[in-house]
Amino acid sequence: MDPIEAHRFRYRRPATSVTVFAHLFGILAIMLLLVWLLHYREGIDLDSNNTNRIFNVHPFLMFFGFIFMMGEAMMAYKTVGAERKVQKYVHMFIHFVAIILGIVGLHAAFKFHDKRGITNLYSLHSWIGIGTFSLFCLQWLFGLSAFLLPGASVESRTRAAPWHINLGRALLLMAICAALTGLMEKVTLMGLYHQSEARVINFLGLAILLFGISVDLSVSLGRYI
Repeated sequence: MDPIEAHRFRYRRPATSVTVFAHLFGILAIMLLLVWLLHYREGIDLDSNNTNRIFNVHPFLMFFGFIFMMGEAMMAYKTVGAERKVQKYVHMFIHFVAIILGIVGLHAAFKFHDKRGITNLYSLHSWIGIGTFSLFCLQWLFGLSAFLLPGASVESRTRAAPWHINLGRALLLMAICAALTGLMEKVTLMGLYHQSEARVINFLGLAILLFGISVDLSVSLGRYI
């Protein structure tokens, strides 16, 4: 191996362990989210007559369906050794799944508000969330046109790549911010009657935050080029 390439390989090697932690924090967050929604908040059902169950679809899909899938797509492209074309298709497909599930998650929030007669998009959480999701959809379309569809020159792709990568990282952190402000908003509005529920929410928030940080480090230290 060329000395320069060997040095770059060693520099990127820590991403392996960081990626493992990212998966663990993501799975932990999903487990805590399910404990909270199923045990303390009456369950998850988009077609239920119980508006609380309708709402619960929103936090579940916005984390598991959107944020978690976004992180997995980023790590799949940057940390899994495979043919570049395969990496691109997997990366774009998982992001597309995140968009579809995110749309259902947003629909659940709007449906809950309509049934309760609550104004939509009134909070900082909703502004950050809808802004992040809108930019994410544009980012996906940009990535599709610039890196998968024929027509873009090698030079234009080279120039676009740093913008695409760093905007993707920024969007992940914006999504984490939206999730954490959403948890705090929900706690403020509903009040908590059990200290154990408060602890679950606190640990959930920490797991989500650590997942975002770990994914960002994993991508930035990705060992595969």
